[in-house]
Amino acid sequence: MDFPRDAGGVPVRVFESLGSTNEEALSLARAGEAGPLWITAARQTAGRGRRGRTWTSELGNLYASVLLGDPAPPALAPQICFVAALALHDAVLDTCAGLAPARLKLKWPNDLLLDDAKVAGILVEGLTTGSRSAVVVGFGVNCRSHPRDTPYPATDFAAAVFPLSPSALLARLGVTWTARSREWARGQGFAAIRGAFLARVTGVGAQIEARLSDRAVAGRFEGIDERGALVLIKPDGVRVTIAAGDVFPMPAGAA
Repeated sequence: MDFPRDAGGVPVRVFESLGSTNEEALSLARAGEAGPLWITAARQTAGRGRRGRTWTSELGNLYASVLLGDPAPPALAPQICFVAALALHDAVLDTCAGLAPARLKLKWPNDLLLDDAKVAGILVEGLTTGSRSAVVVGFGVNCRSHPRDTPYPATDFAAAVFPLSPSALLARLGVTWTARSREWARGQGFAAIRGAFLARVTGVGAQIEARLSDRAVAGRFEGIDERGALVLIKPDGVRVTIAAGDVFPMPAGAA
């Protein structure tokens, strides 16, 4: 494999196959690894997505996780998903020559869309061991293939005639991750991150449905608040904030 051994000044450990790059990074953190450190694998045998979903892990796509030691106070750690989403958006645009920015959007909280279909997902996980804490950010990018029969339409860069090398993308993602992390600076720069995210997110002003673990909430997507929560205006005018969930566009004409 031709993966870089350094990405944005951070070491990269390369594997032919892993159960999960996130799980490998978490295991290293439990063993005392402080990071920062990138973990990547050509394939995963037990990849996972958000909310316990399986992440299909075919050869030719990017599977990479970055391990961060004590990146922020626990209350601010959820902001890392927005930092990651922006870093990935930056890296893809830098790597895919000729890709119009208007075709590449973010979906709250941290999915990447190409032509309104999901092309990448991000999974943020953390742990605390004694007085030490760690956060792992996992990136799964559909470079060459994508799963079928998914709740949200999916695609890949090859299908859109944009050859995207996982190794080249990781090399650039290391750079953009470092840049966006410095901009965020342990939460001190979240206002700038929030503004950049809103400039790239899809669906603001549109009717959407947010699916939570126990219910669904429909309304107009007003934006995200200062903590990163989704802000919806329900049909009765009530303003609600949602910290975690999946969002879907409502059919045309839906209230």
